[in-house]
This record gives sequence, structure tokens and C-alpha cells, in this order.
Amino acid sequence: MKLKPLFNNVIIKPLAKEEITKSGIVLPDTVDKEKPEKGEVVAVGSGKILENGQAAKMSVKVGDKVVFKKYSPDEVKIDGEDYLVLSENDIVAIIE
Repeated sequence: MKLKPLFNNVIIKPLAKEEITKSGIVLPDTVDKEKPEKGEVVAVGSGKILENGQAAKMSVKVGDKVVFKKYSPDEVKIDGEDYLVLSENDIVAIIE
């Protein structure tokens, strides 16, 4: 199954978050159960429809790694994979 976001929505694959303590112990992302704040864009919509009927250009593209607001995405599971759906407005930065 393939997800195609509408308008200015973006589909993001969350990036696994591993942390290493000062003593070298690796803490997996399941330790704190917080929602991820970073992810990779896997699909983008056509853009927000402006008052003149034109679609605004999206500022992110497939493959971009992004930082987004912690509690903004909706979680969906497709074919056993977790994805996040959020508005382009909730993306705060592109990681370069």
C-alpha cells in the first residue's frame, strides 16, 4: 500500500533515536517512549491551495531529513511500518 498525502501534508518515516550514556551504554529508542522529533520525508502533497487557486510550492522534498514539532503528527501504521502524517507548517527545520 502506498500513502499519498493531500495538499500541504507530509508523510515522514521516524528516525530511530539511540542514545549512548557517558559510560557507553546504548539506550534504545524504547526507553523514554517520547514521540520522535526527527524523520525522513517519504512523500509530500501538492501544496497548500492559495486564494487564487494555485498550489503553493512545498519547501520539503522526498528524502529530506527534518525536525518537527513533537506533538503535531498523526501516527499511522501501513504494512507493519510506522509513519507520521503532519502539515508542512509543523516542520521547523531541514537537517543538512
